[in-house]
Parts: sequence; structure tokens; C-alpha cells
Amino acid sequence: MTKVLIVGAGHAGGSAAALLRQYGFEGGIVLAGAEPVAPYQRPPLSKAWLKGEAGEEELLLRPESFYAEQAIDLRRGVTATAIDRTARTVTFADGTVETWDHLILALGAEARRLEGKGWDDPRVLVLRDMADAEVLKAALGPDRKLVVVGGGYVGLEAAASARALGAQAVVLEREARALSRVASDIVGNFLSAYHWRRGVEVLPSTNVLGTYGGQNPGVATDGAAVFPFDVCLVGVGARPVTALAEAAGLTCRDGVIVDDQARTSDPAIFAIGDMTRRPAPILGLTDVRLESVPSALEQAKQAAAAIAGRAPPAPEVPWFWSDQYDLKIQIAGLPDGADARVVRGEVDPAKIGGGFAVFHLKGDRIVCVEAVNAPAEFMGGRLMIQKGQAVDATRLADTAVPMKAVAT
Repeated sequence: MTKVLIVGAGHAGGSAAALLRQYGFEGGIVLAGAEPVAPYQRPPLSKAWLKGEAGEEELLLRPESFYAEQAIDLRRGVTATAIDRTARTVTFADGTVETWDHLILALGAEARRLEGKGWDDPRVLVLRDMADAEVLKAALGPDRKLVVVGGGYVGLEAAASARALGAQAVVLEREARALSRVASDIVGNFLSAYHWRRGVEVLPSTNVLGTYGGQNPGVATDGAAVFPFDVCLVGVGARPVTALAEAAGLTCRDGVIVDDQARTSDPAIFAIGDMTRRPAPILGLTDVRLESVPSALEQAKQAAAAIAGRAPPAPEVPWFWSDQYDLKIQIAGLPDGADARVVRGEVDPAKIGGGFAVFHLKGDRIVCVEAVNAPAEFMGGRLMIQKGQAVDATRLADTAVPMKAVAT
């Protein structure tokens, strides 16, 4: 009987196991993960979980009973240490060895940590998994002080959640503005101003030097300022977990290189999710890292379809989202290569109203849309990116023209 071994039981790995059964694969499936819980959703960790609005049951991808019902052998708390491509085995830290006919790697990414004075203080945290989130949640509450190092989406989401719990929050960003690597200046500056209005200090161009411990810990910066904290969250990005793949001789370059079926340089081994560099054909990209749940799910479909002998799924437009306060930020596509942009709606943190969107154009084609409380603009822009449809920039900017009319 053909056997699939999935190493990594997060959103990507758990979805791949379920999709294999959905696509008619009748062979053996072993789903092995290092965490002690069944596959769960990670995005709520910095939002609903921190605020106490969701528990473990709400985060699970599927009920515990699902895996037994679908004859999926779920192994928890096991860490893979070596891949033998010739023998087609994986060895785990507990000494067990699993054979496979097809191997899917879904090990995700790990939080980047800061090195130097004081960053090993136990009150300095990262946020990648449920255990991290539980420690952070326990440290927050009324009048507690949170210092976030890094003004990316996770840091801003955590700051917003901290405010909802009555804590004070400061965000220290090294670059000239928040979200400098992942959002336009329009969206980044809007979100910074929105946070300021809700009591979160977002301080750009701030280099951190280290932390001071003791009874009154603080983060020291090169401007001689010290920011006291009860808990500090470091959110300075993530790196793909590739050591296992590299040791096995798979082609890696800031991620495991895969094709449009999620196959690695070994055709019997697939890799999916945040650990990969993958093609994005709709955007004309052959090698890009996309750290998002939608990308992980798309690759899970690709791998499951290839193993089950189904036709490959149609390429999808990469998209991302974030929730902060009463804002829903939705982004489709990537702005690489754009030569113009169009703003639709009013960009004013005091008058969010019906929201706004920033469209990035290359010629007369949309390559990216950033939407804030503007679901119609997000859906319309995503559809036009998918179709490669030409757009009239004047009509696109005119809110009197319904988005549905612009997209047809």
C-alpha cells in the first residue's frame, strides 16, 4: 500500500492530509508534528486567542475525531531529525523510523530572534505557536506594559490585542515606517496613525540595543531612551525551517525550492507552506516566498493532487490579511514591478467610514490591491489580477462607480 508521510502538523500539513482523503487517496497517511496538539489555525494567536475570544477547540482545523475517522495516523510531539532519500525513511528524535513512498515537508518558519544584551530574558517572547501565545496572554492585562520590537503585522496585531486587554503598548520599528517591507507607505502610515489614536505609540527609525533586566526591565535604544516593559515581544520576521531539507540534499535558497506542484528537487518529496520558495505564475514570478495561510493551502492542494493523480489545481492569486481593532486589511497580489497606483476612498484614520483601497498598476493591469475595510475593492481587485484584466484608472479611483462595474 502506498504511504504518505507528512512531517509538520500545522495548517499546511494538516490540510494536506485532509485533502489527500478528499481527493480519493486510499493509502496510508502518517501526519507527524512537534507540537502536542492537533493541527490548528495560527493567525488567531495574535488576535482572538490573545484577547481570550477563542480557545483551543475554536482554533483546531478539524475535530480530534476527524483523524481517526479518516484513517490518518496523527503523531504528536515528535521531531524529525533525518531524511534518508535512498531508503525512503525519516528518523525522529525518539528513535522511531517511518518509511514513506511520498514525503511532504510542512515545517513552516521560525521566529527570528535578536542577539546581544538581555534578549535571552524570559520576559522577552516571540509569537509563532500556541505555547508562545499562551505565555504572552498570561503576561498581558490592565496596566501591564508591552514593548513590541518590530512594526510588522504580527507586532501591530499583538499591540492592538494588548490594548483591548487594557495594557499599554509601544511598537519600536527600525525602519522609517511600520510595515515597510509588506505594505505601501499609504497603508503603513494609515495604520500607524490608527494605532496612535488608540493609545499605541508606534516609533519608527528606532534601533534597539538590548534589554535591562531585574525588577524594572526595559528596552534600550540608540537614542538613549529606555522603554520599560512587563513583557517584550520580538516580531522581526521569520526564517524558513530548512535544516532537515538541506541535510537531505534538497535544493534550498532561503526556503526549499519547489515547482508548481510543490515538488522539491527530489520528485518523491514535496514541500509546502512557509518553508518554501515557490512559483506564482499569475504574477509572473518563478521563485518567491509567500508566508500566508492561503499560499500554504494552495500548495497543500498541489501536493495532494499530484499524489492522488488528479489534475493540478488552477493557479491562485496570492493574498494575505490582518485584523487590527475594527479594521480588516486584505491584500491580493504583490506590488513588484508596478509603475503607478490609484487610491480609491478616503485615507483618514479619523474617518475610516467605508474604507479605502490602494491599487498598484503595471500599465493598465492591476498587480496588487491593498484594501482596508473595503471588501468589494479587495474582491474586485483580486478578480482582475486573476484575469489579467485591463482597468480604467479614472473609473477605478471614482467611488461613485461601483466596484462591480469597474471589474466588468
